[in-house]
Amino acid sequence: MLIGEAARVLASPAGREDPYPAYAALRAHGPVVRLGPGFYAATGYDAISALLRDPRLRVRGWPDGPASRLVADSLMKSNGTGHTRVRRLMAAAFAPRQVEALREAVTAQAVRLADYLAHLGGSGEAVDFMDEFAYPMPIRVICALLGVPAAEQQWFRERAQEMTEVLEPRQPGSHTIAADRAATELEAYFTDLVRSRRNAPGDDLISALIATHDADGDLSTRELIANLVTLLLAGFETTANLLGNGMGVLLDHPGPASRLGADPGLADAYVEELLRLESPLQLTSRWAAEEVDIDGADRIEANSHIMVFLGAGNRDPDRFPDPDRFDPFRESVQPLSFGAGAHYCLGAALARLEARIAFPVLLARLPAMERAGEAVRRDRTTFRGYANLPVYTEKLDRPTLLGLPGTR
Repeated sequence: MLIGEAARVLASPAGREDPYPAYAALRAHGPVVRLGPGFYAATGYDAISALLRDPRLRVRGWPDGPASRLVADSLMKSNGTGHTRVRRLMAAAFAPRQVEALREAVTAQAVRLADYLAHLGGSGEAVDFMDEFAYPMPIRVICALLGVPAAEQQWFRERAQEMTEVLEPRQPGSHTIAADRAATELEAYFTDLVRSRRNAPGDDLISALIATHDADGDLSTRELIANLVTLLLAGFETTANLLGNGMGVLLDHPGPASRLGADPGLADAYVEELLRLESPLQLTSRWAAEEVDIDGADRIEANSHIMVFLGAGNRDPDRFPDPDRFDPFRESVQPLSFGAGAHYCLGAALARLEARIAFPVLLARLPAMERAGEAVRRDRTTFRGYANLPVYTEKLDRPTLLGLPGTR
């Protein structure tokens, strides 16, 4: 497949449904390929790792609407000393000790939702895993971390899902009405919440950040609001997709799944392989203001935009033999799913904790869970995940319907 053809496939609905053949076709032309003047695609593991760690490369935002402007003012799109300053202030909430302190609460949520999933499927009817587990769990955790009342979590889930559209590849000058509306509503909500927490601090991340803001003024109110919104966005969407994608893989591999259900100590290795095989974040990008040389790749010209396909790097056969195979016992997996370098995902440890707890809990409490018909992928390039993933939670006698996946 030619470079241009592979790029067109990736931009099509079929390519968004299954991007991996197009990734492989691009990679066959080199770890970094030129798609056009000032436009490149990176698909090789080593090249992506080097690009993400290269201090000469920057992230860029397109502030052409409320949603884009909000993201552009956050850590997600900041660079240099400004990025370092804000990240240092935000990072304390996601330090290993702080994340580990959430283990008991995350476990309680996983058990509660798994039991509710079993209750819903107890009659033998199909249940949507995404709607009843994968989406509710991370939104509950991130809202608890931020100090958002439980009654407002569904509202936050809907706004966060709408906001993710702004992170999809699109032309400057175009923006999505739903994403802009969600951004405006979230900004207003967090502005009110910050005002409330300033008057009555609580034991939550917002109160801690306000205290830092008021103590030394090193974090502007606009930066605080923008980063709270993007923390909600990234903390929810990435983890929901990790849970959904991971469960889809495990349902297709019942032997390894049952082994994990019996031995939660295997969760670390399983989650790293699931992150590699079906990365919840497939794409990020970088801007090269000057010429850049990457080992094994042609020189990237100045003033170039680089599409960095994390999902492609995770299936690079030069780094992972037989890369399309699920093997939770690979050595030194180190997936690129949360990025690398200065913009490594701040919430990666929390996402991993939730997945390492959720999968063993689900597989132990619902050992008979299986697919119940065709799952539907969301039509997205950046975030890879399911719109729905129907499952049966109990083994019951059902008629076999030929041609219908997941039925017995």
